[in-house]
Amino acid sequence: MKRYFLIIVLAFLTLGLTAQNADVLTLDSCFALAKANNAQIRTNKIEIEKAKEVKKQVYTKYFPQVSAGYLAYYAVNPIIKYGVNDIHDEFGEILQAIIEVLNEDGANIPTEIELMKKGHSISATALQPIYAGGRVRNGNKLAELGIEAAELKGQVSERDMMESIESTYYLIVGLKSKVGTLETALNLIDSLDHVADVAFKAGLVTKNDQLRVALERNKFKALQMQLNNGIVLASQLLCQEIGIDYPEEGLNLDDEIKHADIFTKNEGFERPEMRLLQLQIDAEEFYKKLSRGEALPQIGVGAMVSYGNLVKRYKGNAIFFASVQVPIMKWWETSHKIKEHNLKIEQYEIMQQDLTEKMSLQEKQAYNQIVEAEALLQSDKAALDMAQENYRVAELNYRAGINTVTDVLEANALLLQAQNAITDRQITYVTARRRYHDLTGK
Repeated sequence: MKRYFLIIVLAFLTLGLTAQNADVLTLDSCFALAKANNAQIRTNKIEIEKAKEVKKQVYTKYFPQVSAGYLAYYAVNPIIKYGVNDIHDEFGEILQAIIEVLNEDGANIPTEIELMKKGHSISATALQPIYAGGRVRNGNKLAELGIEAAELKGQVSERDMMESIESTYYLIVGLKSKVGTLETALNLIDSLDHVADVAFKAGLVTKNDQLRVALERNKFKALQMQLNNGIVLASQLLCQEIGIDYPEEGLNLDDEIKHADIFTKNEGFERPEMRLLQLQIDAEEFYKKLSRGEALPQIGVGAMVSYGNLVKRYKGNAIFFASVQVPIMKWWETSHKIKEHNLKIEQYEIMQQDLTEKMSLQEKQAYNQIVEAEALLQSDKAALDMAQENYRVAELNYRAGINTVTDVLEANALLLQAQNAITDRQITYVTARRRYHDLTGK
């Protein structure tokens, strides 16, 4: 029974630890939440879907354009009205005399014919474009570029968002680390206060020493309050970025500042910004072809069927037709449009060259930041060792009556500064590695 009892207890403890760990937000979990909930990333997905719908719209131009219609009319006066009096020759006079004689015998023959007084008809038309100057084909390729451009813009936006989330995440981790360091410094202050109180009662120091210690404690308390307020604000910002509600108890983050490994080089890597600019050049080429297509002949065939009583009786009909349109006056306008597109292409090529040079400088700067951060981190670690030894000696000398309390307080401040510098430098190194990977794929 004892064995089973221990198993049950261990199971509950394991479940408790698992639940507790599940509440810890890691940087990867923040990225996953942002991809699912972030408003900007969700908007980017909608932009991609919109671009796909545009491509589907263009694809429909390959098929016949079918339309249906209904026509009904009523004329106040008949559209066609013709009588015997409208025949101004000898035949008309003879015809009129015959009708008058017959009507006298009760034949009741009308002297006028009225047509198209009222009527209605339904119809359907199908038009199949045979040649439209290549505009349908080029429009389809342009729509494909639009999908790729939307995907690349989404990648850039997501990359920038992830960098922002990482920055906010490590800001919180750094502030929490500084709070912990500050609590250690306050504990040292409390220990120093006790020593100063004992020394004052023994007549070894003046009241000024106790006052200096109290002022230093108040300064650290104020700094502690500022850091906690900063943690709350940064945590609320992180929650907004990853799309979750801010918990009242605050965020529980994984406080480990992980150093990124050296990424393997991706030979096929290309900055999305550069590819986007190339897409603009390609798009202008297609726009130029579309403009040229507006000045080319347009050929189509079609058919129309109708049924109704537009004239006098119900009747069905079918018409087959072919059309050729030559937009002669478009040639002049099109020549200027093509020149405009050529100028835009030249403009984008200049921007492409400029962007290539700027990206090269960005990559060099990002690499230098990694090297600098790594070198300074080693220097900061050495400085921390010196600060710890300096504080230890200062406190011992103060207890021995060699140093003043001011010397100990200064040593404590230097120790706090050295500890915080380590945290800041670790965060700088990690974010620099991430930035360099985003720029180079390495």
